[in-house]
Amino acid sequence: MLQIEALNQFYGESHTLWDLQMQVAKGACTVIMGRNGVGKTTLLQAIMGLLPIKSGRILYQGEDISRVIAEKRAELGIGYVPQGRQIFPLLTVRENLEIGLPVRKDNSKTVPEFIFELFPVLKEMLGRRGGDLSGGQQQQLAIGRALVVDPKLLILDEPTEGIQPNVVQEIGDIIRTLNRETGLTVLLVEQKLPFARKVADHFSILDRGRQVASGVIDELDEATIQQYLTV
Repeated sequence: MLQIEALNQFYGESHTLWDLQMQVAKGACTVIMGRNGVGKTTLLQAIMGLLPIKSGRILYQGEDISRVIAEKRAELGIGYVPQGRQIFPLLTVRENLEIGLPVRKDNSKTVPEFIFELFPVLKEMLGRRGGDLSGGQQQQLAIGRALVVDPKLLILDEPTEGIQPNVVQEIGDIIRTLNRETGLTVLLVEQKLPFARKVADHFSILDRGRQVASGVIDELDEATIQQYLTV
């Protein structure tokens, strides 16, 4: 589904991603892990076209999208939930959700009903402004907005950050449902190891902009955790 080949990225003179290689299999849920500042969010932003890359390739369903603008990547079927959610606080829940409709290939003008089945609270709050929602509700809105575009690949940057535990549980259940029952491919950055083990099939660990470990999530052992994840 997604293949990263020899990816290099810079912030000014700072080399942030180093010859990065990574694969995300179709229908799988892959979690990117690592300590703060190792390049996780930078990688997601590069995949989405929000940051330019210096060299290497990003292949999506076999097509090189390395130079495709961010808006077009959404049209190709990539949904993105950024860190901090970045909903529109002055727009209503309905308006936030409807933003993704123009990207849909079926030209639908209506938010799909299954989004309200996944997130019943959003249906109850359609007229409420996004900025008035709790953190957990805003995260559900951000995921719902990404799903409106009918993605084949859903990318989430720390979906549990700043969320109360009961909503973390709900979000984990929804990611599992989307991935394992509908076949949606999922790529997420996550710091919470129990959550990662719950939702992911595969893991990739970054350290100083390089992938240093990867594999099936059940193979993530204590030595690797201590070396690259423990603060």
